[in-house]
Amino acid sequence: MILGLVMAGFMAAAPSALETARDQQDRATLGKMVNEYSAAAAKAPNNAEAQYRVALAASYLAEVSIEQHDRKQGRQAAEQGIKAAEKAISLKPEAEYYRVLATLCGQAITDVLSGLSYAPRARDAVDRAVEKAPKSSSVYVARGVGSYYLPEQLGGGAKQAIADFQKAIELDPKNAEAYLWLGLSLRKENRDAEARQAFAKSLELNPNRVWAKEQLEKTPVK
Repeated sequence: MILGLVMAGFMAAAPSALETARDQQDRATLGKMVNEYSAAAAKAPNNAEAQYRVALAASYLAEVSIEQHDRKQGRQAAEQGIKAAEKAISLKPEAEYYRVLATLCGQAITDVLSGLSYAPRARDAVDRAVEKAPKSSSVYVARGVGSYYLPEQLGGGAKQAIADFQKAIELDPKNAEAYLWLGLSLRKENRDAEARQAFAKSLELNPNRVWAKEQLEKTPVK
């Protein structure tokens, strides 16, 4: 299961600095924030929230790296984040921490060997997240992204992913990431007109998301 790209970590009305950097695909700023959060977490090793901030920042850096076809940096960032996410969970096993761990494990997959190591961990983490937070929109986005990348013969596929993204939207109609990934899944099913509608809705909710703009532009009108 490849939880390749990710999903919003904070659901506040105003975007966080991390979200802003992610939306603008600003890898330099994200890298700087990972380093800053890592330094702060080193001074507070028993603070779960401090560890989580490192993990979330690393997941955004990995996400943007993957969007820009730099799988090497994506894996490096993800593996750094995995350590922080696991530390956060050991201190406080919250659903959001499991969600981020699942995302990071997926982002760390670059080949068959890494898939054998990280895919089961990603699946286990997202299952724990759903178990702990069955009404969390972002958790269903995470599970949907995993299904999107997992081959149908292994229990995944776009059709299964669409169901999770629709569930995420049902739980939170303002979840721009859910619409973005719904669009990607619909396009994979050759439902381009519906995909464009989903991308447009994602951009309506978050007009600053560069990757969503790129996906809308590359999706055929007919």
